[in-house]
Amino acid sequence: MLFTETALKGAFVIDIEQRQDTRGFFARTFCAQEFLAHGLKPTIAQCNVAFNHKKGTLRGMHYQITPATEVKLVRCTHGAIYDVIIDLRPESPTYKLHVGVELSSENRRALYVPEMFAHGYQTLTDATEVVYQMSEFYAPDYQCGLPYNDPAFGIQWPLPISEISDKDTSWPLFESVLDSTHAQPGVRV
Repeated sequence: MLFTETALKGAFVIDIEQRQDTRGFFARTFCAQEFLAHGLKPTIAQCNVAFNHKKGTLRGMHYQITPATEVKLVRCTHGAIYDVIIDLRPESPTYKLHVGVELSSENRRALYVPEMFAHGYQTLTDATEVVYQMSEFYAPDYQCGLPYNDPAFGIQWPLPISEISDKDTSWPLFESVLDSTHAQPGVRV
């Protein structure tokens, strides 16, 4: 695997190294030893798949807080997505910055999302499927989110929104969460 750190400290795009022959190719998509060698958390507690009917569907921006912070490894296995992550670690030099990466079944890339990063994506094609590997179990009591259009981040999504859940349109703005808790985003008072 080829690990390329994004502009956000600790977040990586992971490309596969294809071993080709007349049958096609073979490639490794995960290896705990390689993740550890790059200082990444290799734990997998669960895997999920999300299928999206329509181009323009938006899911996010989601994260979990302590004690259930999670690492995600995200891969698009059918279609294409624009995947966005936001660094929510107050001590980080890239705090409040975001990056967007196109993941598709054609480029076969994955995005490694560290703990305390908000994550979301928009589908670029109809019938898109996304697979997530997570380091923690889903913990609804520690689930948080931010609006996809929060002015604190200025994310430019590539398409108009065609579908989004009510839950994802009702997350509080980053600044109001920060002001109300005087702590890290998502902490409930």
